[in-house]
Amino acid sequence: MARRTDRAGRERSVARKFALQALYQWQLTGQTVAELRNQYAQDDGFADADAGYFAAILQGVTGSAASLDAELGTLLDRPVAQLDPIEHAILLIGLHELRAEIEVPYRVVINEGVELAKRFGATDGHKFVNAVLDRAARTLRAAEQAAAARERA
Repeated sequence: MARRTDRAGRERSVARKFALQALYQWQLTGQTVAELRNQYAQDDGFADADAGYFAAILQGVTGSAASLDAELGTLLDRPVAQLDPIEHAILLIGLHELRAEIEVPYRVVINEGVELAKRFGATDGHKFVNAVLDRAARTLRAAEQAAAARERA
């Protein structure tokens, strides 16, 4: 069972990487979800991704971008428009997952965002991503955080 879970986790990590690239492109070009999904499905390495999760992230983020940005605006120390497109895409993915992918633990969401920022973002962008997603988790996953705190105590 652990191997299956590990494999599924790796497949979702790869899906997030492709989603980050697709959302970065979406921000710059305005391509449709279908165009992005078709384009990235042809990329080397996409066979290692959870294609359904990739599609769910793309659809979830692009379909609720205005509300995600509004929520991000309450968590930031600057206007959303001033965000670097990579960090913006990472935060959109993380916020979407915190809202809609309840089966993914909040710590996994934050860690995955931090890892994407380390790999693709600015030098210290991972610290910013960590802080923003942690703030979001306090609100969106308060019950989960409280349960984790009780287990540690």
